[in-house]
Amino acid sequence: SERRFLHALNYCMLLPGPEAQQLATYLGWLMHRTWGGILAGTLFILPSLIILIALSWIYIAYGQTPVISALFFGIKSAVTAVVIMAVIRIAKKSVYNRQLILVAITSFVAIFAFNLPFPLIILSAGLYGYYLGKHQPILFSKSSNDHKTTASNAGSAIIGDHTPLPAHAGFSKIKLIRQLGAASLLWLIPIFILHALFGWGGLYTQLAWFFTKAALLTFGGAYAVLPYVYQSTVEHYQWLSAAQMMDGLALGETTPGPLIMIVAFVGFVAAYSQELWIGGSLFLMGALGAVVATWFTFLPSFLFILIGAPFIESTHGNLRFTAPLTAISAAVVGVITNLGVFFAYHLFFPQGPSNSPSLISIAICAIALFLLIRLKWGVISIIGLSGGLGLLLAPNGLLFS
Repeated sequence: SERRFLHALNYCMLLPGPEAQQLATYLGWLMHRTWGGILAGTLFILPSLIILIALSWIYIAYGQTPVISALFFGIKSAVTAVVIMAVIRIAKKSVYNRQLILVAITSFVAIFAFNLPFPLIILSAGLYGYYLGKHQPILFSKSSNDHKTTASNAGSAIIGDHTPLPAHAGFSKIKLIRQLGAASLLWLIPIFILHALFGWGGLYTQLAWFFTKAALLTFGGAYAVLPYVYQSTVEHYQWLSAAQMMDGLALGETTPGPLIMIVAFVGFVAAYSQELWIGGSLFLMGALGAVVATWFTFLPSFLFILIGAPFIESTHGNLRFTAPLTAISAAVVGVITNLGVFFAYHLFFPQGPSNSPSLISIAICAIALFLLIRLKWGVISIIGLSGGLGLLLAPNGLLFS
Protein backbone atom coordinates (compact mmCIF):
# COMPACT_ATOMS: atom_id res chain seq x y z
CA SER A 1 0.00 0.00 0.00
CA GLU A 2 1.07 3.61 -0.35
CA ARG A 3 1.40 4.05 3.40
CA ARG A 4 3.73 1.04 3.72
CA PHE A 5 5.67 2.22 0.68
CA LEU A 6 6.19 5.71 2.13
CA HIS A 7 7.22 4.23 5.47
CA ALA A 8 9.98 2.28 3.71
CA LEU A 9 10.92 5.30 1.59
CA ASN A 10 11.28 7.55 4.62
CA TYR A 11 13.62 5.02 6.24
CA CYS A 12 15.74 4.84 3.09
CA MET A 13 15.93 8.64 3.00
CA LEU A 14 17.25 8.57 6.55
CA LEU A 15 20.09 6.22 5.60
CA PRO A 16 23.39 7.34 4.10
CA GLY A 17 23.82 6.42 0.45
CA PRO A 18 21.44 6.12 -2.53
CA GLU A 19 17.85 5.74 -1.35
CA ALA A 20 16.39 4.60 -4.70
CA GLN A 21 18.42 1.39 -4.76
CA GLN A 22 17.89 0.93 -1.03
CA LEU A 23 14.15 1.15 -1.56
CA ALA A 24 14.28 -1.47 -4.33
CA THR A 25 16.26 -3.74 -2.00
CA TYR A 26 13.80 -3.12 0.83
CA LEU A 27 10.78 -4.02 -1.30
CA GLY A 28 12.48 -7.12 -2.69
CA TRP A 29 13.39 -8.21 0.85
CA LEU A 30 9.89 -7.57 2.22
CA MET A 31 8.25 -9.64 -0.51
CA HIS A 32 10.83 -12.37 -1.17
CA ARG A 33 13.24 -12.55 1.79
CA THR A 34 16.99 -11.87 1.73
CA TRP A 35 17.72 -13.16 -1.76
CA GLY A 36 14.76 -11.19 -3.08
CA GLY A 37 16.32 -8.04 -1.66
CA ILE A 38 19.75 -8.84 -3.08
CA LEU A 39 18.37 -9.59 -6.55
CA ALA A 40 16.08 -6.55 -6.58
CA GLY A 41 18.88 -4.21 -5.51
CA THR A 42 21.39 -5.70 -7.96
CA LEU A 43 19.09 -5.76 -10.98
CA PHE A 44 18.02 -2.20 -10.19
CA ILE A 45 21.53 -0.93 -10.93
CA LEU A 46 23.07 -3.53 -13.28
CA PRO A 47 21.49 -2.27 -16.55
CA SER A 48 22.52 1.30 -15.69
CA LEU A 49 26.09 0.20 -15.02
CA ILE A 50 26.38 -1.50 -18.40
CA ILE A 51 24.78 1.43 -20.23
CA LEU A 52 26.92 4.03 -18.46
CA ILE A 53 30.15 2.15 -19.15
CA ALA A 54 29.27 2.20 -22.85
CA LEU A 55 28.17 5.85 -22.83
CA SER A 56 31.20 6.93 -20.80
CA TRP A 57 33.50 5.35 -23.37
CA ILE A 58 31.64 7.12 -26.20
CA TYR A 59 31.83 10.37 -24.26
CA ILE A 60 35.58 10.09 -23.68
CA ALA A 61 36.29 9.05 -27.25
CA TYR A 62 33.98 11.46 -29.07
CA GLY A 63 32.79 14.00 -26.49
CA GLN A 64 34.86 16.85 -27.92
CA THR A 65 33.41 16.56 -31.40
CA PRO A 66 31.02 19.42 -32.28
CA VAL A 67 28.02 17.14 -32.71
CA ILE A 68 28.34 15.41 -29.32
CA SER A 69 29.19 18.68 -27.58
CA ALA A 70 26.11 20.38 -29.03
CA LEU A 71 23.96 17.38 -28.10
CA PHE A 72 25.09 17.60 -24.47
CA PHE A 73 24.41 21.34 -24.51
CA GLY A 74 20.73 20.67 -25.12
CA ILE A 75 20.47 17.62 -22.86
CA LYS A 76 21.87 19.50 -19.85
CA SER A 77 19.10 22.08 -20.23
CA ALA A 78 16.52 19.29 -20.19
CA VAL A 79 18.14 17.74 -17.13
CA THR A 80 17.84 21.04 -15.27
CA ALA A 81 14.13 21.06 -16.05
CA VAL A 82 13.82 17.46 -14.86
CA VAL A 83 15.50 18.34 -11.55
CA ILE A 84 13.11 21.27 -11.07
CA MET A 85 10.16 19.00 -11.82
CA ALA A 86 11.51 16.42 -9.37
CA VAL A 87 11.54 19.05 -6.63
CA ILE A 88 7.90 19.88 -7.37
CA ARG A 89 6.77 16.24 -7.37
CA ILE A 90 8.64 15.27 -4.21
CA ALA A 91 7.41 18.39 -2.43
CA LYS A 92 3.80 17.50 -3.25
CA LYS A 93 4.29 14.12 -1.58
CA SER A 94 6.43 15.15 1.38
CA VAL A 95 5.46 18.74 2.22
CA TYR A 96 1.76 18.93 3.00
CA ASN A 97 1.39 21.34 5.93
CA ARG A 98 2.88 24.60 7.15
CA GLN A 99 5.34 23.03 9.56
CA LEU A 100 6.80 20.79 6.86
CA ILE A 101 6.98 23.76 4.47
CA LEU A 102 8.98 25.56 7.16
CA VAL A 103 11.31 22.56 7.46
CA ALA A 104 11.90 22.49 3.68
CA ILE A 105 12.60 26.23 3.47
CA THR A 106 14.88 26.17 6.50
CA SER A 107 16.91 23.26 5.12
CA PHE A 108 17.36 25.06 1.80
CA VAL A 109 18.55 28.25 3.50
CA ALA A 110 20.84 26.27 5.81
CA ILE A 111 22.67 24.51 2.99
CA PHE A 112 22.50 27.27 0.36
CA ALA A 113 23.29 30.34 2.44
CA PHE A 114 25.26 28.88 5.35
CA ASN A 115 26.68 25.67 3.82
CA LEU A 116 25.75 23.70 6.93
CA PRO A 117 26.62 19.98 6.87
CA PHE A 118 23.83 17.82 5.57
CA PRO A 119 23.94 15.40 8.56
CA LEU A 120 23.32 18.37 10.86
CA ILE A 121 20.30 19.40 8.77
CA ILE A 122 18.94 15.85 8.84
CA LEU A 123 19.45 15.53 12.60
CA SER A 124 17.77 18.87 13.26
CA ALA A 125 14.80 17.98 11.04
CA GLY A 126 14.42 14.61 12.74
CA LEU A 127 14.46 16.16 16.22
CA TYR A 128 11.92 18.77 15.14
CA GLY A 129 9.73 16.05 13.66
CA TYR A 130 9.93 14.09 16.90
CA TYR A 131 8.88 17.20 18.84
CA LEU A 132 5.94 17.84 16.51
CA GLY A 133 4.88 14.20 16.62
CA LYS A 134 4.81 14.33 20.41
CA HIS A 135 3.02 17.67 20.81
CA GLN A 136 1.04 18.04 17.54
CA PRO A 137 0.43 14.49 16.24
CA ILE A 138 -2.50 15.69 14.11
CA LEU A 139 0.06 17.17 11.70
CA PHE A 140 1.11 13.68 10.63
CA SER A 141 -2.32 12.10 10.30
CA LYS A 142 -3.68 11.30 6.86
CA SER A 143 -6.06 13.87 5.45
CA SER A 144 -7.79 14.64 2.20
CA ASN A 145 -4.75 16.53 1.05
CA ASP A 146 -1.89 14.20 1.78
CA HIS A 147 -0.80 10.66 0.96
CA LYS A 148 -4.24 9.50 -0.17
CA THR A 149 -4.73 5.79 -0.45
CA THR A 150 -8.12 4.75 -1.74
CA ALA A 151 -9.92 1.85 -0.25
CA SER A 152 -9.69 -0.06 -3.50
CA ASN A 153 -5.94 0.43 -3.70
CA ALA A 154 -5.45 -0.59 -0.09
CA GLY A 155 -7.54 -3.70 -0.61
CA SER A 156 -5.68 -4.82 -3.73
CA ALA A 157 -2.18 -4.31 -2.34
CA ILE A 158 -0.10 -7.44 -1.81
CA ILE A 159 1.20 -5.88 1.40
CA GLY A 160 -1.50 -3.56 2.71
CA ASP A 161 -1.73 -1.25 5.69
CA HIS A 162 -2.96 -4.06 7.94
CA THR A 163 -1.06 -7.00 6.47
CA PRO A 164 0.67 -8.92 9.31
CA LEU A 165 4.45 -8.78 9.46
CA PRO A 166 5.92 -11.64 7.36
CA ALA A 167 7.74 -14.32 9.33
CA HIS A 168 11.08 -13.56 7.67
CA ALA A 169 10.79 -9.86 8.58
CA GLY A 170 11.37 -10.50 12.27
CA PHE A 171 14.67 -9.68 13.96
CA SER A 172 17.20 -12.52 14.36
CA LYS A 173 20.63 -12.31 16.00
CA ILE A 174 21.94 -15.22 13.93
CA LYS A 175 20.81 -13.54 10.73
CA LEU A 176 22.41 -10.29 11.85
CA ILE A 177 25.79 -11.95 12.51
CA ARG A 178 25.72 -13.75 9.16
CA GLN A 179 24.91 -10.59 7.24
CA LEU A 180 27.59 -8.56 9.01
CA GLY A 181 30.17 -11.25 8.31
CA ALA A 182 29.23 -11.58 4.64
CA ALA A 183 29.26 -7.81 4.08
CA SER A 184 32.64 -7.47 5.79
CA LEU A 185 34.17 -10.11 3.54
CA LEU A 186 32.63 -8.58 0.42
CA TRP A 187 34.26 -5.27 1.37
CA LEU A 188 37.61 -6.51 2.68
CA ILE A 189 38.50 -9.01 -0.06
CA PRO A 190 38.27 -6.51 -2.97
CA ILE A 191 40.12 -3.89 -0.90
CA PHE A 192 42.97 -6.32 -0.22
CA ILE A 193 43.15 -7.31 -3.90
CA LEU A 194 43.25 -3.68 -5.05
CA HIS A 195 45.84 -2.83 -2.41
CA ALA A 196 48.02 -5.78 -3.47
CA LEU A 197 47.82 -4.87 -7.16
CA PHE A 198 47.97 -1.07 -7.06
CA GLY A 199 49.01 -0.03 -3.54
CA TRP A 200 47.03 2.09 -1.10
CA GLY A 201 47.76 5.25 -3.06
CA GLY A 202 46.69 3.68 -6.35
CA LEU A 203 43.71 5.12 -8.17
CA TYR A 204 41.48 2.06 -7.87
CA THR A 205 42.17 1.66 -4.15
CA GLN A 206 41.43 5.34 -3.60
CA LEU A 207 38.23 5.04 -5.65
CA ALA A 208 37.16 2.16 -3.41
CA TRP A 209 37.94 4.08 -0.23
CA PHE A 210 36.36 7.33 -1.38
CA PHE A 211 33.08 5.77 -2.52
CA THR A 212 32.88 3.76 0.69
CA LYS A 213 33.05 7.07 2.57
CA ALA A 214 30.49 8.61 0.22
CA ALA A 215 28.13 5.71 0.88
CA LEU A 216 28.54 5.99 4.66
CA LEU A 217 28.72 9.74 5.20
CA THR A 218 26.15 11.24 2.85
CA PHE A 219 22.45 11.33 3.69
CA GLY A 220 19.42 12.03 1.56
CA GLY A 221 19.93 10.02 -1.60
CA ALA A 222 21.57 10.93 -4.89
CA TYR A 223 20.85 14.64 -4.72
CA ALA A 224 22.59 14.85 -1.36
CA VAL A 225 25.48 12.58 -2.37
CA LEU A 226 26.32 14.43 -5.59
CA PRO A 227 27.55 17.72 -4.06
CA TYR A 228 30.00 15.72 -1.91
CA VAL A 229 31.12 13.66 -4.93
CA TYR A 230 31.53 16.84 -6.97
CA GLN A 231 33.58 18.59 -4.31
CA SER A 232 35.88 15.61 -3.76
CA THR A 233 36.41 14.31 -7.29
CA VAL A 234 36.73 17.71 -8.97
CA GLU A 235 38.32 19.94 -6.34
CA HIS A 236 40.22 17.54 -4.06
CA TYR A 237 41.32 14.54 -6.12
CA GLN A 238 40.98 16.34 -9.47
CA TRP A 239 39.97 13.13 -11.20
CA LEU A 240 37.46 15.06 -13.34
CA SER A 241 36.99 18.62 -14.51
CA ALA A 242 33.89 20.61 -13.56
CA ALA A 243 32.65 20.40 -17.15
CA GLN A 244 33.04 16.61 -17.16
CA MET A 245 31.09 16.36 -13.92
CA MET A 246 28.24 18.41 -15.40
CA ASP A 247 28.22 16.16 -18.45
CA GLY A 248 28.17 13.16 -16.12
CA LEU A 249 25.10 14.56 -14.39
CA ALA A 250 23.44 14.85 -17.79
CA LEU A 251 24.27 11.23 -18.58
CA GLY A 252 23.04 10.10 -15.18
CA GLU A 253 19.69 11.82 -15.68
CA THR A 254 19.21 10.55 -19.22
CA THR A 255 19.88 6.85 -18.64
CA PRO A 256 17.60 4.28 -16.98
CA GLY A 257 18.18 3.67 -13.30
CA PRO A 258 19.02 5.89 -10.33
CA LEU A 259 20.83 9.19 -10.76
CA ILE A 260 23.52 8.05 -8.33
CA MET A 261 24.80 5.77 -11.11
CA ILE A 262 26.82 8.81 -12.10
CA VAL A 263 29.44 7.22 -9.82
CA ALA A 264 30.08 4.73 -12.65
CA PHE A 265 30.81 7.65 -14.98
CA VAL A 266 33.15 9.18 -12.39
CA GLY A 267 35.00 5.90 -11.93
CA PHE A 268 35.29 5.32 -15.67
CA VAL A 269 36.58 8.80 -16.52
CA ALA A 270 38.97 8.88 -13.54
CA ALA A 271 40.52 5.51 -14.44
CA TYR A 272 40.55 6.14 -18.19
CA SER A 273 42.45 9.39 -17.77
CA GLN A 274 45.19 7.74 -15.66
CA GLU A 275 46.33 5.53 -18.57
CA LEU A 276 47.26 2.62 -16.34
CA TRP A 277 48.02 -0.59 -18.16
CA ILE A 278 45.33 -3.29 -18.07
CA GLY A 279 45.82 -5.55 -21.03
CA GLY A 280 46.74 -2.52 -23.09
CA SER A 281 43.10 -1.37 -23.09
CA LEU A 282 41.98 2.05 -21.93
CA PHE A 283 38.41 0.80 -22.12
CA LEU A 284 39.13 -2.02 -19.64
CA MET A 285 40.79 0.50 -17.34
CA GLY A 286 37.75 2.71 -17.37
CA ALA A 287 35.34 -0.21 -17.00
CA LEU A 288 37.20 -1.45 -13.93
CA GLY A 289 37.03 2.05 -12.44
CA ALA A 290 33.26 2.11 -13.04
CA VAL A 291 32.79 -1.31 -11.43
CA VAL A 292 34.92 -0.39 -8.40
CA ALA A 293 33.03 2.87 -7.84
CA THR A 294 29.67 1.12 -8.18
CA TRP A 295 30.56 -1.84 -5.95
CA PHE A 296 31.78 0.24 -3.02
CA THR A 297 28.95 2.78 -3.34
CA PHE A 298 26.16 0.23 -3.16
CA LEU A 299 27.56 -2.51 -0.92
CA PRO A 300 26.78 -0.66 2.35
CA SER A 301 23.22 -0.05 1.16
CA PHE A 302 22.47 -3.76 1.03
CA LEU A 303 23.75 -4.13 4.58
CA PHE A 304 21.71 -1.19 5.90
CA ILE A 305 18.51 -2.64 4.46
CA LEU A 306 18.97 -6.29 5.34
CA ILE A 307 19.95 -5.41 8.92
CA GLY A 308 17.68 -2.43 9.54
CA ALA A 309 14.51 -3.36 7.67
CA PRO A 310 13.22 -5.84 10.31
CA PHE A 311 13.36 -3.11 12.92
CA ILE A 312 11.71 -0.57 10.61
CA GLU A 313 8.81 -2.90 9.81
CA SER A 314 8.14 -3.23 13.52
CA THR A 315 7.77 0.57 13.76
CA HIS A 316 5.05 0.76 11.08
CA GLY A 317 2.34 3.06 12.38
CA ASN A 318 4.50 4.21 15.31
CA LEU A 319 4.26 8.00 15.27
CA ARG A 320 7.42 8.41 17.36
CA PHE A 321 9.32 7.01 14.39
CA THR A 322 7.24 8.15 11.41
CA ALA A 323 7.06 11.81 12.50
CA PRO A 324 10.87 12.35 12.47
CA LEU A 325 11.15 10.54 9.12
CA THR A 326 8.40 12.68 7.61
CA ALA A 327 10.20 15.84 8.74
CA ILE A 328 13.43 14.48 7.26
CA SER A 329 11.64 13.96 3.94
CA ALA A 330 10.65 17.62 3.99
CA ALA A 331 14.24 18.65 4.72
CA VAL A 332 15.46 16.61 1.75
CA VAL A 333 13.19 18.70 -0.49
CA GLY A 334 15.21 21.77 0.48
CA VAL A 335 18.48 20.00 -0.29
CA ILE A 336 17.26 18.86 -3.70
CA THR A 337 16.23 22.44 -4.42
CA ASN A 338 19.76 23.54 -3.58
CA LEU A 339 21.21 21.09 -6.10
CA GLY A 340 18.76 22.33 -8.73
CA VAL A 341 19.91 25.90 -8.13
CA PHE A 342 23.54 24.76 -8.33
CA PHE A 343 22.93 22.96 -11.62
CA ALA A 344 20.95 25.86 -13.14
CA TYR A 345 23.58 28.41 -12.11
CA HIS A 346 26.41 26.57 -13.85
CA LEU A 347 24.28 25.95 -16.92
CA PHE A 348 22.80 29.43 -17.31
CA PHE A 349 26.00 31.29 -16.39
CA PRO A 350 28.80 29.10 -17.81
CA GLN A 351 31.27 32.02 -17.76
CA GLY A 352 30.27 33.26 -14.31
CA PRO A 353 27.66 35.78 -13.10
CA SER A 354 29.65 38.77 -14.34
CA ASN A 355 29.13 37.64 -17.94
CA SER A 356 25.97 37.39 -20.00
CA PRO A 357 23.73 34.38 -19.33
CA SER A 358 23.25 31.63 -21.87
CA LEU A 359 19.87 32.63 -23.27
CA ILE A 360 19.70 29.51 -25.42
CA SER A 361 20.11 27.26 -22.37
CA ILE A 362 17.43 29.20 -20.51
CA ALA A 363 15.07 28.94 -23.49
CA ILE A 364 15.56 25.18 -23.91
CA CYS A 365 15.06 24.66 -20.17
CA ALA A 366 11.87 26.75 -20.22
CA ILE A 367 10.51 24.75 -23.16
CA ALA A 368 11.32 21.49 -21.38
CA LEU A 369 9.60 22.68 -18.19
CA PHE A 370 6.49 23.70 -20.12
CA LEU A 371 6.31 20.31 -21.82
CA LEU A 372 6.82 18.51 -18.50
CA ILE A 373 4.33 20.49 -16.44
CA ARG A 374 1.64 21.57 -18.88
CA LEU A 375 1.67 18.96 -21.62
CA LYS A 376 2.83 16.03 -19.44
CA TRP A 377 5.49 14.86 -21.88
CA GLY A 378 7.68 11.96 -20.85
CA VAL A 379 11.28 12.55 -19.80
CA ILE A 380 12.76 10.57 -22.68
CA SER A 381 10.79 12.58 -25.26
CA ILE A 382 11.88 15.86 -23.69
CA ILE A 383 15.51 14.79 -23.58
CA GLY A 384 15.33 13.81 -27.25
CA LEU A 385 13.79 17.15 -28.21
CA SER A 386 16.27 19.13 -26.10
CA GLY A 387 19.18 17.21 -27.59
CA GLY A 388 17.89 18.07 -31.05
CA LEU A 389 17.54 21.75 -30.12
CA GLY A 390 21.09 21.65 -28.80
CA LEU A 391 22.34 20.26 -32.10
CA LEU A 392 20.73 23.21 -33.86
CA LEU A 393 21.13 26.10 -31.42
CA ALA A 394 24.30 25.44 -29.41
CA PRO A 395 27.21 27.83 -30.04
CA ASN A 396 28.87 25.05 -32.05
CA GLY A 397 25.57 23.69 -33.39
CA LEU A 398 24.43 23.36 -36.97
CA LEU A 399 22.97 26.88 -37.22
CA PHE A 400 26.15 28.56 -35.99
CA SER A 401 28.83 26.38 -37.54
